[in-house]
Amino acid sequence: MDFAIEDRATGLAVIQHLQGRAASAGVALREPPPEPVGCCGRGCNGCVWEGWFSAVAYWRDESLFALEP
Repeated sequence: MDFAIEDRATGLAVIQHLQGRAASAGVALREPPPEPVGCCGRGCNGCVWEGWFSAVAYWRDESLFALEP
C-alpha cells in the first residue's frame, strides 16, 4: 500500500481501511491527521491539502508498521 495520496477521497479511504484493520487486529493506532480547514480553494503552491496528503502518507506508513505481525 505504498502509493502517493493525491486527493481527499484516497486519503480518507486509506484512513478508514487501516483503522478497520487495526480494530480487527486489536491494535491501537494514533489518531490520523485532521483534515485542513483553511483552504482558500485557489490551488496554491504548497496548499494545506498537500501537507495533509503527506501527513496521511506518513500516518499510513506508521500504521502499516504497527500492523505487521
